[in-house]
Parts: sequence; C-alpha cells; structure tokens
Amino acid sequence: MALSEIESEPVLVFAPVGRDAAASADLLVRNGIAAKACRDLSAFVKELVAGASAAFLAEEALFGTNASSLYKWVADQPPWSDLPFILLTSRQEQMGIEGWRQDVIAKLRNVALLERPVQALTLVSSLQSALRARKRQLELRALLEERERSAQQLEQLVVARTEALEAANKALRDQIRVRAEVEEKLRQAQKIEAIGQLTGGVAHDFNNLLMVISGGLEMLDRQADPARRKRLMDGMRQATERGSGLTRQLLAFSRRQELKPQTVDLARQIGGMRELLDRSLRGDVHVIIDLSPDLWPVEVDASELELVVLNLAVNARDAMPKGGTIKITGENKAARVEADSHGDFVRLVVADDGSGMTPEVRARVFEPFFTTKDIGKGSGLGLAQVHGFAQQSGGTVEIESEVGRGTTISLLLPRSPNSPASDQHHLVNLHIARRRAEAAGNVLLVEDDDEVAALVAEMLDELGFQVVRAATAAAALGALANGRSVDLVFSDIMMPGGMTGVELAREIRLRRNDLPILLTSGYSEAAKQAAEAQGINILRKPYQLAELEEALRRAMAGGDSS
Repeated sequence: MALSEIESEPVLVFAPVGRDAAASADLLVRNGIAAKACRDLSAFVKELVAGASAAFLAEEALFGTNASSLYKWVADQPPWSDLPFILLTSRQEQMGIEGWRQDVIAKLRNVALLERPVQALTLVSSLQSALRARKRQLELRALLEERERSAQQLEQLVVARTEALEAANKALRDQIRVRAEVEEKLRQAQKIEAIGQLTGGVAHDFNNLLMVISGGLEMLDRQADPARRKRLMDGMRQATERGSGLTRQLLAFSRRQELKPQTVDLARQIGGMRELLDRSLRGDVHVIIDLSPDLWPVEVDASELELVVLNLAVNARDAMPKGGTIKITGENKAARVEADSHGDFVRLVVADDGSGMTPEVRARVFEPFFTTKDIGKGSGLGLAQVHGFAQQSGGTVEIESEVGRGTTISLLLPRSPNSPASDQHHLVNLHIARRRAEAAGNVLLVEDDDEVAALVAEMLDELGFQVVRAATAAAALGALANGRSVDLVFSDIMMPGGMTGVELAREIRLRRNDLPILLTSGYSEAAKQAAEAQGINILRKPYQLAELEEALRRAMAGGDSS
C-alpha cells in the first residue's frame, strides 16, 4: 500500500441502530473524509479486509453479538498496523456493561471513546487525529520496507562482488549511507509517536487551569464577601497567566513565538524576581543572586527572560529533592565568536548542586516533550523554551552537568547598544494565600498545584469543611501520623514524589481502614481504572461545586462516586 492510498481508503461506519450510520457518514463526507456505512458485522469485517483508514462504530453494534471475526481481524494485523477505532458509547449502568466494554476495548486495541451526545466537531476532529495516526503507521511501514530493501541490496552486492573491487566497495559505502539515513528517518518517526504519548503532561496542566477557572466562576456567584471574591478572581487571573505561559512555551520551542525585544538591565530584572523565586521554590532551596551592577544591558524580551529564569530555577529545585543552593550569576563577554554569533554578549548562569544528569539525558534535554519528571508533572517544554528563546534572541545556551555534581546552564545574550528604561516589567506573583473555614468536618486535601489547591479549599469551605493541605502523598501520610483529626482524604491521582493518589489510598487503608477517601483526576485513564478496580471513589476534573458535594457525601457514606 502506497502512502497516497490513505486518502482513497474510507473510514468505515458501523452503527446499525437508527440513523447514526447515515448521519455520521454524511458528516464525514461533508468534511472531506471518505466514508462508507456498513449494514452488518459481516459487511464491516469484509470492508476491513478490503482496506480502511479508520473505523467508527457504536458499541450497541457489538453488544450481544458474536464479534469473533472482528477481533480475529484485529489480532491478525501485521506488526506495523494498529487500525484506529472510534467507539461511540453511552452512559449505561446495567450490570456487567462496564466489564463488557473494557473487554471490547482490550480486543480492539487502538480505541478512542466518544460518549453520546457527541458534537459534530468532536467526531470530525477525533477521526482526523485517527487518520493522522494511521498515516504515521504507513510511513513507519514504508521506512521498515525501505530498510529491508536496502539490507537485501547490501547482501546481494556482497555476494555478487567481482574483480572490480573498488567499484564494489564504493557501492557498499553508498548502501551503508542509505541504510543509516533510513534508520535515522525511522528514529524520527518514533519520536513523532512519542510526542503523542508525552503530551499528557500538557493535558494535565490545562485540566488544572480549567479546574481553577470553572470552579472559581461558580464560586463567585455564591460569595458576597469582597475579600473572598477578590481571592477567587486573583486565582482565575493567575490560571489564565499560567495557561498563557504554557502556550508561550509551546510556541517558543517551535520558534513561532513573536518576541518583543527591549533593552534590559539584568541586575534589576533578575533582582526583581527574588520574591517570585522564593515563593516558587521550597524552603530548603536557597537562591543566591550575584549579578554585577556593571553588566552590559541586553536586548531580549523581558517577560520571556523571566519565564526562562523561572523554568531553570524550578528544574534546579526538582533536581535537589533534599534541598540545596541555586546560584544565579552574570558576566560580560567581550566581542568574539560565540556559537556562530558575533559581538558582545552577557553570560547569564543558573547553577545548582543537585543530582546532575547522565550524558544520555544531557544530550536530549533541549528536545521538546523530553522530560524525566513524574507523569503529569512536566510537559517537557521548559528547556525547549529556553533553547528557543536563546536562539530567537540572537544568542545561545550551553549546559554542563555531571551525575552527583549538579548542573550549570549558561545563556549567552546579545549586548544592547541602548540604555534600559527606568521601569521594567515583572511577572505577576503566582502565590495564593488560603484561608480556613468554619468546620463541619475535617478534610485532608492532597494537591501539589497551588492554584488548584486554593480553589478547592474555597469550595470545601463553602460546603462547611475545615481544610488541611498536603502537597505530596508523603506529606499526607505524615499529617495522618501526627494524629490530626481527619474525616476524609481528598487527593489528586497524579502527584510528584513517586507515589500516586491510588498508592496513597492503599497506604491509608492499611493504617486507617475506616477513613473515607475521594480521588480526583483530569488525566491518566489507567490510573482511574486502577482506582475504580479497588473500589476507590473518583471525581473527574474539572468539576462543579454540586458535583464535589455529591462526591463527598457518597464517599463519606461509603458509596460509589465515579
């Protein structure tokens, strides 16, 4: 199958009840996607054998039906193939339906779920994503076939070698070069596949931002106290700032972010970040800022510069789990060639005495979406943004790191011939203070995100609960061990520190089996399934106040809130 055939193979639609099949096929055709509706399972499998780019089917088409022919076709696909299936589901609570659905998902393998009612845009977008994934599979197959052909040609050349040894050797070198190029293309294709898996961190971050905004909007209608309304408004503004920052990171590593360079005094700009850095880092992390007042001014985007320094400081903090020192220094570099850039530079250095990096990690740190942090705790864009910012600013970035001896990252920024303005922009303070409410019960809130924690604390306060917050699972266990009065534990599933919310719940049950536990997540379907398998209550992010109240009531009553 040539790559162009992906455009000629249709999306198969199998929805035998009502007008779902006809309506869906018509919608896809109107959006430029070839589609074919199948009247029954036999016709559906026959069309799969003939060739398809993706499949859209309603789960009722398989319920109560012997679909072994379909599952056999899926299992018999060649190693490179994993046909995307879009499965249309509905909220049915009959006995055994969830177990049957999980079995179908396992047998179809590459499945995305859409729940009724589904919007036309959602359906079209999901199928377009499936088609792109299918195209990557075909590209991968083509690369593998090309590599195999190159290997076979190489074998034939060796076998057929003649007296023209020089000519044969030249041909051999050419084939080795081709093979290396094909293997490099294969590695690039694998990186593209990895992007789809690693963007879960971005989804997790945005779900937290949506939680702060949607929950804050609902709470505003319930608050008459101006101080509390201001706290909620501040939280939502800061959530939008964080969302904007994440978007800038995405654009920066692709070098599509439009920077606004200005003449900046580094000593004043970085010095003005002291409070922001102190509040963004832990108490056991000490920051030393040692910038000479005679540093040359530089020509950079001031806001992006602060985001870069904040990213580097947070990375350094994460590399020092037991605390340590971050030192930010700067020096003038006289005119000479620096990384293919000419002129005067200022070297801005952020150094830590943390765990350091292996050579393998150091070689990949500037790759977009590459991260060594816990799942959901890093999008892999921080250092990619640093690299993109340095390149766009006309400078460069260097890294020195050794396991056990810390990391030093140096930014070479171009000197500006102008004088800096008297006033300079600084990032907003992302810190939010929480307050405690009149207690109708005591909740141990386990949430590492400060903005989400502040919003959820307000919501729990509105429901009459007194809140104690822990930022990690280990801190939560410590709070329980200290004999705190806790009536319920409300925890995020994905957290830093190596222990998830599911594992925390398991530990709590070993110590206090009578303590109700409620978990929440906007990410990681596998983790949610693991929680539900153990009978632990789940509340999906983002949620409204009424949903939180109902989930808390069911958790404390011992019921299911999933």
